[in-house]
Amino acid sequence: MSAQIKPTPQDPLAPELRAQIDRETAKYPPERKGAAVMAALRIVQNKHGWLAPELIEAVALYLEIPPLRALEVATFYSMYNLAPVGKYKIDVCTNISCLLCGSDKIMAHLQGALGIKPGETTADGKFTLREVECLGACVNAPMLQIGTEYHEQLTPAKVDAILKGLK
Repeated sequence: MSAQIKPTPQDPLAPELRAQIDRETAKYPPERKGAAVMAALRIVQNKHGWLAPELIEAVALYLEIPPLRALEVATFYSMYNLAPVGKYKIDVCTNISCLLCGSDKIMAHLQGALGIKPGETTADGKFTLREVECLGACVNAPMLQIGTEYHEQLTPAKVDAILKGLK
């Protein structure tokens, strides 16, 4: 597909998204542009807030890869949202290092403070709470991620301060 194609109602990739994806695909040999699938999904999610099935398919078609391959990537990594999320997506690591350091207590505290369970969004649409696998900050467990920001060595008091800063 050419980057010059204009979006149609069936094609949700606007020209500015195509241009951003093209910058990512340029990092790979032309026959390997599908290697930019993670970046392309991130770009599209940043624009739309989440990855509806038609967006995942549009990315796959643009990168000339099977739609199932793009779906596999989108469903494997916790950074991709496959449903609408709140303004603040709180990802709590519950893998072994964080669990041993009290992530279960952090998760319980967040559930109480927000009034939601993992996988849910607050009624006002501000917060989505999720359990995720390792976020790679084991040395400072327990930890959580909000957007691109890591919060480490958490305690309930630190969580309260974080939430206060977001409201």
